[in-house]
Amino acid sequence: MVAASPIRRDRDTTGENVLTGRPIRAPVQRRPLGRTGLDVSEIGFGAWAIGGNAHGNSYGPTKDTESIEAVRRAVDLGVNFFDTADVYGWGHSEEVLGQALEGRREEVFLATKVGGDFYRGGVRMNFDPGYLAFALDRSLQRLRTDHVDLYQLHNPPAELMTDPTTYEVLDALKGEHKIDHYGVSVHEPVEALLCLEAGKPETLQIPFSLLRQEWIEEVLPQARRAGVGIIAREPLGNGFLTGRIHPNATFPTGDIRHHWPPSMIAGRSAVAERLSFLVKPNRTMAQAALRFVLAFPETSLAIPGAKTDAQVDENVGAADAPPLTDSEIKESRTLYAKDFGL
Repeated sequence: MVAASPIRRDRDTTGENVLTGRPIRAPVQRRPLGRTGLDVSEIGFGAWAIGGNAHGNSYGPTKDTESIEAVRRAVDLGVNFFDTADVYGWGHSEEVLGQALEGRREEVFLATKVGGDFYRGGVRMNFDPGYLAFALDRSLQRLRTDHVDLYQLHNPPAELMTDPTTYEVLDALKGEHKIDHYGVSVHEPVEALLCLEAGKPETLQIPFSLLRQEWIEEVLPQARRAGVGIIAREPLGNGFLTGRIHPNATFPTGDIRHHWPPSMIAGRSAVAERLSFLVKPNRTMAQAALRFVLAFPETSLAIPGAKTDAQVDENVGAADAPPLTDSEIKESRTLYAKDFGL
């Protein structure tokens, strides 16, 4: 494996905010990713959306040219952590990332996930040892790299989270220098606690946001004690925490929200409205949502998705936005505890 080059941490991040046309400077802070030894930008790049919606598991139509520009814009602004999964767009997200980062691989950390086997038509869960090795090789080809910095099990069944055999396979892949670190992506706190009990994963990827605060009381403190890095995925609540989704919104075929019942869409839109007190002249709703998850020191980074330069600028702009005050955090937690009054 080619020796890892040092990450450039003093990049000039001056640019023009394409939302406002005003100059910006986004000094994205670095945080340790648990015990991995990696220092990652507190705002990362979630690459689910750029996989496109051809297979019905993403966030609507995309243009690869715009996606590539968004990825490169993120690097220019100091983002150094890019997270994807092989199943996003059935490999297409990885392909787009690989193309966008060609020639800039040494500037970033790449993370991908495995477990959604789409190679036989449809998608089924597959964590067999042979499949993990096969899928990794395919991911490396699409990403145009010889290794990934973080390899994550993608929502595995609970019994695998504490099975030593699972981690023996990942340790073997580390021994082959195809992965540097490994972690697990989970849905629920009980799953995160199982991973922490196993003691092997170096990171946990959790759906942590203003809409999903159930991780705060138990998972975050235990992760801190174990030296496990927390990656906050879906920090914008599937887009609803941007404050731009109307209660009567509909979504195109291929968008994961297309099949959501109207009551769910209206409810999430109402939650965003109840959280609008977090919006300030120099802080958008999306930026407030990112500042919320970053208010907890256990969070190594948030990985909001982006399909365009404008979305990247807004996400990275959270690094400049005022942090939430203690009273704003308290009010946000109180609203969550009361189901936002819905």
